[in-house]
Amino acid sequence: MSFIRTMIVNGVLALVAATAAQAQQRPPIGLYGSPPDAMIFYVAHGAAGACGPGCSDWIAAEGTVQWDSYKRLIAILDRQAGHKLPLVIHSRGGSNLNVAVSMGRILRDRGLDATAGATEVEACAGKPEADCFALKRPGGPLDAKVSLPDPACDFACVLMLAGGVHRSLPQGATVVLAGRSIRNRRAPNVAPEQRESLTAIFGEQYRKYLHEMGVEPELVDIIDAIGEGGRPVVMPSSDWARLHIVTPP
Repeated sequence: MSFIRTMIVNGVLALVAATAAQAQQRPPIGLYGSPPDAMIFYVAHGAAGACGPGCSDWIAAEGTVQWDSYKRLIAILDRQAGHKLPLVIHSRGGSNLNVAVSMGRILRDRGLDATAGATEVEACAGKPEADCFALKRPGGPLDAKVSLPDPACDFACVLMLAGGVHRSLPQGATVVLAGRSIRNRRAPNVAPEQRESLTAIFGEQYRKYLHEMGVEPELVDIIDAIGEGGRPVVMPSSDWARLHIVTPP
């Protein structure tokens, strides 16, 4: 219960990843008040090796990590009857970083692998976004393929990826880190003193989480150096292994 309570609190007042590009808009997944482009999850099936060596079935995660995204992740994992499908992450927009951490912990608790990529559903070809969303919303399975994530794998993507037992990024992928800011979904303003204090507190939580997942907490130092509104940093692929963002093949 304390774990769930923490996730709910994090959804109210949390650090949010900055985004350099306008998020692709998609119909809300929930009822009244549900934010647009909230992350959805569905099972996809492709050719042999579509999601990595020996992998042809996966769970697609796409959209913006919102305060309740962890509930939908748990729901689809519970429907897999013990099958440990890898998660293919395609995050975009100003995601809730605290919830991304909670989702990474869920992946680790379930013993799941993770990678980043955009899931392209065959039945969506030529269809508007609303029609494609209607196909995905029931949860699949849907015939698909995985392409490079666009926009790039951001900090929310990395935080989720960190929870994977085995973590990978496809050749040609890009990791872009941007600043973070405090947001309160129930109130428009956060006092400067509270903003500074919470930024430090959450930063320490992210360092602890990354350390526990086997990823170098140096990632948070890179984010802090960027600052809110700073220019995003493209992380060299040579740093992926050095910081243990990816695990050995």
